[in-house]
Amino acid sequence: MSEATRGRQYTIESVLFLAFELGSMEWGLGFSMGLGQTARKRAVKAGDLVRLHREVAAAKRRFGLPETAQVKSCYEAGRDGFWLHRHLVGEGIDNLVVDSSSIEVKRRARRAKTDSLDVSKLLRMLIRYHAGEKRVWSTVQVPTVEAEDRRHLHRELLVMKADRTRHINRIKGLLATHGVRLSVRADFAEQLRQVRLWDGSPLPPGLRARLEQEGACLRFVERQIQTLEARRREMIRTSPEPCVAQVRHLMRLRGIGESSAWLFVMEFFAWRQFHNRREVGGLAGLTPTPYQSGEESREQGISKSGNRAVRAMSIEIAWCWVRYQPNSQLALWFRERFGRGSKRMRRVGIVALARKLLIALWRYLETGEIPAGAQLKA
Repeated sequence: MSEATRGRQYTIESVLFLAFELGSMEWGLGFSMGLGQTARKRAVKAGDLVRLHREVAAAKRRFGLPETAQVKSCYEAGRDGFWLHRHLVGEGIDNLVVDSSSIEVKRRARRAKTDSLDVSKLLRMLIRYHAGEKRVWSTVQVPTVEAEDRRHLHRELLVMKADRTRHINRIKGLLATHGVRLSVRADFAEQLRQVRLWDGSPLPPGLRARLEQEGACLRFVERQIQTLEARRREMIRTSPEPCVAQVRHLMRLRGIGESSAWLFVMEFFAWRQFHNRREVGGLAGLTPTPYQSGEESREQGISKSGNRAVRAMSIEIAWCWVRYQPNSQLALWFRERFGRGSKRMRRVGIVALARKLLIALWRYLETGEIPAGAQLKA
């Protein structure tokens, strides 16, 4: 051993690792100082932050760590959202919110799963992550309180529109069981009074009462949708916030409307920092998933691992782009590559176009670069 090596001092950073298994009634806690050490497991009542910090202090004493020792923690993204992350960060704890679907699992036979096993597994993966194995899982980018709050409007609209569709389908289904075909309009109550069954008799009283109730729910949902859309239009027209300015900027492109521009910005572009086009496609779940083993090689389709609402809207806007931006480079590429193919090939092609278009919109918002050949609204 050389003199330089003999005189060198090696120090190990004192860190307490903490993994959460969050339940609706109880939180499981797992503490450790590194791999190979048996985890210290404790349980606290869900939401009891005072008891949580007592357990952290007790774990430091148990492992002989100073009170000022750094704590690194993690929990799976889920029902509890991000409030716990914000609290932990505010207390000086280095916390990670983990994408549950990215956690590795055994594929052999049946897999044992308990809260105790889950917290131990999270703890081991947390230690591996901070040891340098960054691809052991995927972490979630936590939005600010303001960015998270701005997402409620369009998410509520999506829920309301799904409710409207459900009520309409239920009305049509109830009528279809009696041989009646009816297009549900705004004057649904008047329509019901004129409906007759196959033999000319009026609707049975029980069925009519249920249809009137469904019609009342439908009218209520439609009023809520109109209120939310009016609020969104007012914000687009008057709000000085930078994110709303991005919405107005995106709406300048033909084929991009109010709903799509709002969702793209508030759900995707306004608060995320993308570094390249791969991150844009990956977060939307529009990236390919090749499968290659030996001589076998095939494509399994898109990953579908990203934001579902953005992915669905991207595909819908891709069809609009082909229609309203026919002379753009992206539309010409789609027609040349898939325009003469079968319906299935066009559906495959529109997904590829959706990914290219989403990347082009990101560049348009970041740099002002208009997609090649695209036209702006008057």
